[in-house]
Amino acid sequence: MQKIVETDQATIDEVERSKWKRTALTLVKDWRLYVLLIPMLVFLVLFKYLPIAGILTGFKWGNDNTLFNSQWCGFEWLSKIFVGTEAPVFWKAFRNTFVNSMYGLIFGFPIPIILALLFSEIKNRYYRSFLQVACYLPHFVSAIVITTIIRLWARGEIDQSGGFGGGLLYQLFKAFGWTVTDRGVNSTVSILAHPKYFRPIYQVSGVWEGAGYGSIVYFAAILAISPVSYEAARIDGATKLQQIRYVTFPGMAPTLTIMLIMRIGQILNIGYEKIILLVEDEKNAWETADVISTYVYRMSGRSAVQFTGAVPMIGIVMDLFNSIIAMVLVLGANAISRRVSSTSLF
Repeated sequence: MQKIVETDQATIDEVERSKWKRTALTLVKDWRLYVLLIPMLVFLVLFKYLPIAGILTGFKWGNDNTLFNSQWCGFEWLSKIFVGTEAPVFWKAFRNTFVNSMYGLIFGFPIPIILALLFSEIKNRYYRSFLQVACYLPHFVSAIVITTIIRLWARGEIDQSGGFGGGLLYQLFKAFGWTVTDRGVNSTVSILAHPKYFRPIYQVSGVWEGAGYGSIVYFAAILAISPVSYEAARIDGATKLQQIRYVTFPGMAPTLTIMLIMRIGQILNIGYEKIILLVEDEKNAWETADVISTYVYRMSGRSAVQFTGAVPMIGIVMDLFNSIIAMVLVLGANAISRRVSSTSLF
């Protein structure tokens, strides 16, 4: 027994001594793959790690040409955001960001899964490929084109006789009595100008734009499930819904968990481009359309005089706050997933 223990220890020591040698041999053997990693590493350093130094700007007055020569202001910008002059606008933008993201999570996350399940049930390969390409297409269309189409559909006009005409969405909303017009004859109105209609239109257009492309991952996860499992379920008399419940969903569980964790981490990341392009009436629509990114974008054009002569760095602090919240959400969701199941990001 002692000889076996000594042999095992000698083997372990030999493995430890030859670790760097084996690593070098691996690098030499697969050097082409590691060369391909160089552009990605350079990108990460230049655009992800070096800009971290800019976070310091959020805690300085920014009244000097150089970052490190500026005077420290402590949490001055944080106080302006949370309890100061910018607090009402910030908390409204934060609320809109959270509500829009939650709607996107509740309605936008399941639809690609359902779409992937429907694709997997189509046996004709050519017909399935055609439908998949048709569903993927909106993702590759420019945001300018999509928002222009939506704005044209949402716009209506009042003619001389007092009748209404306009786009598809406007006519649909009018048929249900949802449009409110208080302008005169020959005026142009849009349902996007009403705050209560902006959010559902934004969410539906987002689902239409990204559901097909998002189903690719789930469709691949379904294809990875062994057909033997479905055969066994059919032999046991399982219906199609029971096969989906007891075979497909358990087989997709790791992919669903990882994608859900990543989606939760992006819950406060809403881009400003589409929202700015969709807003019709800036006086009213911002009530529900304004999110953190659009607030930072609009603040960049405001005069520094409002901030006692110092260059405003509130946008940097808000992005930092956004990133911290996202990190906490990812860590929390990952910890819960690791405790509930055996799947986690790390």
